[in-house]
Amino acid sequence: MSGRPRSRAARAGVAIAAGALLAAGAVIPASGEPAASALDTVVPAPESVQPDPESEFELTEQTAVLAPAEAAEVGEYLAGVLRPSTGLPVPVNPAMPGTGDIALALDGDADLGPEGYRLQVTDDAVTLRATSTDGLFHGVQTLRQLLPASIESPSPQPGPWTMPGGVITDKPRFAHRSAQLDPARHFFTVDMVKRYIDQVAKYKVNKLHLHLTDDQGWRLQINSWPRLAEFGGQTEVGGTPGGYYTQQEYTEIVNYAASRHMTVIPEIDMPGHTNAALSSYAELNCDGVAPPPYTGIEVGFSSLCVGKDITYTFVEDVIREVAALTPGPYLHIGGDEAHSTTDEDYVAFMSKVLPLVEKYGKKPLGWHEYGKAAPQGDAVLQFWGTTPGDPLLNEAVARGNKVLASPANKTYLDMKYDENTPLGLQWAGFIEVADAYGWDPGSYLQGVPEEAVLGVEAPMFSETLETSQHIEFMAFPRLPALAELGWSPKAALNWESFRNRLAAHGPRWEAAGQDFYRSPQVPWAD
Repeated sequence: MSGRPRSRAARAGVAIAAGALLAAGAVIPASGEPAASALDTVVPAPESVQPDPESEFELTEQTAVLAPAEAAEVGEYLAGVLRPSTGLPVPVNPAMPGTGDIALALDGDADLGPEGYRLQVTDDAVTLRATSTDGLFHGVQTLRQLLPASIESPSPQPGPWTMPGGVITDKPRFAHRSAQLDPARHFFTVDMVKRYIDQVAKYKVNKLHLHLTDDQGWRLQINSWPRLAEFGGQTEVGGTPGGYYTQQEYTEIVNYAASRHMTVIPEIDMPGHTNAALSSYAELNCDGVAPPPYTGIEVGFSSLCVGKDITYTFVEDVIREVAALTPGPYLHIGGDEAHSTTDEDYVAFMSKVLPLVEKYGKKPLGWHEYGKAAPQGDAVLQFWGTTPGDPLLNEAVARGNKVLASPANKTYLDMKYDENTPLGLQWAGFIEVADAYGWDPGSYLQGVPEEAVLGVEAPMFSETLETSQHIEFMAFPRLPALAELGWSPKAALNWESFRNRLAAHGPRWEAAGQDFYRSPQVPWAD
């Protein structure tokens, strides 16, 4: 290949020296040109990395992405990542690979599983293999991290655009790696949700949990109960105007998430957190009187009327419409902080609602309190407590339920970093990056073996968050920490390694125009 800035021997010497510095935790000074990332600076940490310091691939005017028809969408996505910053044409072709090409192939070894990949970088070509397009997509996220940070820029930047040689073989530890957004407390537009999808997809997150309803707002159009959105969606925390997603807009989000190999999990919280519904329809209240809209942040005061038949007509209509709009397997029914519902009424309510979820082809997922109703089979409990033990989890595991790990004092991205953080709450404590990283999802929950852990979720509630900048400041750099816990093998989890790898991502976020918290725990690269 022509136009290389250094000889192979010189490149090898630079690569070896850079690798030694990075392994020692040093920050490599910026030079006059973008420096390619070492293979061992990827987040989440891959299962296996085999550097080849004598090889280096460079993107040129001749570089094409080669993808079979079934992988063409991933190929176009990759080209869309590469074109804006490089200014290169990067065509996507189905032809056989040649020198200087990036080839995507669906002939990966079976031991990669449904989401794993193998990425090989040589002087002449880059080859990405997987058994599915999910695996190819995750491999693309690793590939982009091997290029200079300025690859993330939306506008042309100077090259050269090089990747270090070697082989990465990788697959996830947990199948469920989720991020949550809460448009109920403060409404987030479709474009804001898409922006977050793109940001978290870079770290191999494969689920998006949307908290669509709460006391402060109902955010999804339900055709059979139109006032839910039209009236119940008009407010938000603080009394500013809210909003809602039409069914077409919700479908747009679902489809966009799918294009990023992410499944949407909608949450319709019940029987508590329901003031927006109760204020929209008086008949859902036991006394037949609709309460006013609520714009505060207190919890636990609202409840659907468990004894009324219309409650279950309402719930079934909502579940039916949401299920029809959502191709993924789960429907989240909330179930937390139902302080205004007695345990007896709560169990009676869930005994009628859980069969409705299954009737419309979905698996129930709920906050771990709904374990009181003894959900069976494929039901999942999402644990959000601040201590690692809860009898409801032990009972759930004994029934065969899976547990989604979201301990609030480790994973809640709406918690403050420290006492000086301008956004967020602190009821679960302060969560710095080391706190988010410093636990093991497979062994943290008492009496819950790793095989019973479905995965990890990073929730982010929005009582204090209103803009994309707010979302980004609270999510980054903690979201990548939690993503690594969900993806990387247990043996690869190491705080010193992670903080030094994470340091290289600050320039990437800056190049992308993304905000983040410059934690003093991370030796950020210039």
